[in-house]
Formats: sequence, structure tokens, C-alpha cells
Amino acid sequence: MALLLLGAGAGLGWGLTRDQGSSEAIGGSSNGQAATSLDVQAIADRVEPAVVDINTEIQGSFGQIGRGAGTGMIITSSGEVLTNNHVIQGATKIDVSITGRSGTYEATVVGADPTDDVALLQVQGVSGLPTVTLGDSSDLVLGQEVVAIGNALGQGGSPSVTEGAISALDRSITVGGGLGGAEHLTGLIQMDAPIQPGDSGGPLVDSSARVVGMITAAARSDFGNSASNVGFAIRSNDALGIVREIQSGNESPTIIIGPAGFLGVGVQDLDSEAAARLGLNVTSGALVLNVSPGTPAESAGITQQSVITAIDGQRVSSADTLGTAIHRHDPGDQIRVTWVDQSGSHTATVRLIAGPAV
Repeated sequence: MALLLLGAGAGLGWGLTRDQGSSEAIGGSSNGQAATSLDVQAIADRVEPAVVDINTEIQGSFGQIGRGAGTGMIITSSGEVLTNNHVIQGATKIDVSITGRSGTYEATVVGADPTDDVALLQVQGVSGLPTVTLGDSSDLVLGQEVVAIGNALGQGGSPSVTEGAISALDRSITVGGGLGGAEHLTGLIQMDAPIQPGDSGGPLVDSSARVVGMITAAARSDFGNSASNVGFAIRSNDALGIVREIQSGNESPTIIIGPAGFLGVGVQDLDSEAAARLGLNVTSGALVLNVSPGTPAESAGITQQSVITAIDGQRVSSADTLGTAIHRHDPGDQIRVTWVDQSGSHTATVRLIAGPAV
């Protein structure tokens, strides 16, 4: 259900509820029924003032601009917004529209956990904002009625509102990653409230208008951008735990605080077929698909179809391990990059710059 507007390594387009794919999720059980008794409008009236539209710009490696849209929830009156990391992944500009306020506001990334698909934004120049009420997701039960709220199809304006029931708990799924890879998410809520592209980052709320989950993915639809009745949400307790770590400035192997260092390459895992086709004497690493102009990678001489094999002497076996190795560094840090191309093996020391959201 995602719409890809730019090439690999550049980021997603505006449809930012990801595609879980057609395979069955793992874990949990399902016996939920459609919701029939909720006062949906009353619930929406309480939550909507704290639901925001998120719009992003994503600059491709060749200067082209893609645009994305998703949803967020205001969690502090000073303008901290909870959303999915994939909503802002690759963004060079983030704007937020707030219910009842004209115009848009710039937002910056306070921190993110790409592995668990959680990001915390700070909206600039605001105060006194309404906030969502976070509920205890450990109390959820199968068949419980819920309401899903989001920026369906990235159209902006009043949020879309759908109702349904929890059909499974503790789901594990694999979704298409924003930069061409895949992400594995666990412990998710599954619900049958209709979900559309753009709903990612929106609240899943209970009958008391408390947020019990954050919409993050939907099963593949065979009808393009039509709604899916199999949606998934990150539990509110899990998202809040990550937010608290970010607010405390606690970096970890998965949590990135503030802007991360940027090398300037779009990559994917190297497979044996690509290695043989390129005539490279390596079996694993991060295959460079593109190099952004004016970046440390270009200055070092890294080219398309090179394979990055190490950072600071530590082996790089995949695109994910490259991202982890780079993102633990801040802009301005120096790292040693080792790569292989058809002319042999190379190592250079580069100074990372600030780049798009990770």
C-alpha cells in the first residue's frame, strides 16, 4: 500500500501505510468481530484536535523531489509529536498541519528508532497544544472495539475515522522498508478497522478515547489505494517506552538521538548474482545503488556498483549493518570506509555531514 515515487535509497512517496504483503502474520490468534456499539463521533471529537498531518519532502540522488504524507499524535503541549519512523524516513523537510491552526509548522526529529518504527518530532514555534491521552495497551483483549484515525490518502483536512475490532494480538510481520529493504516488527495489534495509505502514525483508540496503538502497516490490497481491513498497530506501551528513552537522550543500538551522520549512498544487500555480474571478489556487503552529489561518499571516490565492506575496520555484511554503523555517528564525526569495486579494494577517511531523516 505504499507508493514509491523515487528510486531505491531515496524514500517513499505520499502513501505511507506500509504493505505487510499477502503472507499470514505469525503469532497471536484471531476471533474479532466488527464494531457496532461505539460512539465513534464522540470518540473522534475528543482525539482529533491532537492528531496532525505530516508532510515531507524527499530529495533523490539526482535532485528530484518526492513528497510523502502521514499522520502524527501530539503528546506534549509544547509540540512533541509521535509518529512512525517510516513516515519521515529519508525526509529533508518535515511540515506539520495542526487542527484549528492555519498554515504549516516546521518539525525536526528529536530521535528515532528505525528498528521498531517509532519517531519523535518537535514542532517549532508552538505552545499550548492539545494532547492525546495514552492508554495501557496491556489491557487489550480480542474483539475489543477500536477506532482508527489518520490522514487517509494524504489528503489533509479533517482526519479520516474508521471503526472495527481487535482481531489478534502479539502479531509479527515483515513489511517493505522505506529504502527498499524489509523490516520485521513484533508484538503488534491486528485490527479490522479499514486502513489506507497515509494513516501511518495515526492513533488507534479505545472506547474511552485513549490511544492504545499507533497505526503502522496494512495487509496488501488488490485494489491499489483502496482500504485494507487487515491493519497493524504498534502497542502504545511499546511506543511510549521508546519515546521516554528518546526524551532522556539515551542512545542505543536502535535509538538515534537528533540528526545522524550521513555518508551519501543508497544501498541494498549484495547477493551472489550481483557479485558475479559485477566481477567483484566479495560475497557480502552493501551494494551502492547511487551516490548523492556533494556528499562524503562522492568526495571519497565511492561509485555506483561499489560494495562497502567495512566501517572503521568492522565488517559490513548488509545494508542494515552499514546503516547501524553510520547512524551511531553524529554529523562532523570522521569514519574510515572500506569498499571494493572493479579496480580493487579502497579505504578512505571521511567526515560525515547532516543528512535526511533516517
